[in-house]
Amino acid sequence: MIGWLRHHKHAVLAALRRLGAQPVTTVLTALAMGVAISLPSGLYLGLGNLARVAGGLPAQPEISLFLDAGASAEQKQLIAARLRQPDIAQARYVPRDEALAALSAAQDLADITAGLPENPLPDAWVVRPRTASRDALVRLSDSLGKLPGVAETHLDSQWAERLQAALAIGRMGVWLLGTLFAIALIAISGNAIRAQVLARRDEILVSRLIGATDWHIRRPFLYLGALQGLLGGLAAGGVLAAAGAALHAPVERLASLYGSTFHLLPPSAAEIAVVLGLTTLFGWLGAWLSVTRTLLQVETAR
Repeated sequence: MIGWLRHHKHAVLAALRRLGAQPVTTVLTALAMGVAISLPSGLYLGLGNLARVAGGLPAQPEISLFLDAGASAEQKQLIAARLRQPDIAQARYVPRDEALAALSAAQDLADITAGLPENPLPDAWVVRPRTASRDALVRLSDSLGKLPGVAETHLDSQWAERLQAALAIGRMGVWLLGTLFAIALIAISGNAIRAQVLARRDEILVSRLIGATDWHIRRPFLYLGALQGLLGGLAAGGVLAAAGAALHAPVERLASLYGSTFHLLPPSAAEIAVVLGLTTLFGWLGAWLSVTRTLLQVETAR
């Protein structure tokens, strides 16, 4: 066991020496990997922040019922009784004064609303149906709109459906880009390691003559590929951090124009660990494929 650990320690030190011996090549390879992995990672973070904007939206579609200004107390009671039926999951009454106060607070319109001679907003009900079917929601909305005392109904579902569909397409795009750039990382690492193997062709042949196994020969190159992948992940983190710093002020400025306190969130510790782990794995895999193929070529040419 001690001997096995000693071999791995020597392999890691040899990989570090090889990285330090060619600093320019090491930095350029890490930057190439970092740029490649930062594209799907940046899209993933962007979708996460967009989903957070949508996080305050209702999880289910809602129907807004706006009451007629001249609705009688009897009509309002009939509407309330209809909204207690089993096809309605939840119904919330919003008085006109409460709606005006919420509008003034949300949009910073207190000065404007204070000067109005009277409240222009109607009383309303916010209804959450039990069904999620688009056709059933439309039928229910039409049915509620025909109730005496209801001036207008509004089905708040189409925009939410569009947003969720766009987010789903974005997530699929992240997976596709991630797969493509994972292949690119493997190729970048493989090409870098192949050059290292060919440069030490004579050393490998001598090692085989004295009984070194393929695993013993591969080990330093595998650690080299893994370290290159790790450096690529760190470079991707630097690229994303620079992009986040550049976008921070413009995003907050745009959010403030809409009366929002939204700001970009950085990646979590778990997300950073996943990115570093994947880039290390892809670097190791690229090195393994390249070393195995090159060793076969060396053996054939010997």
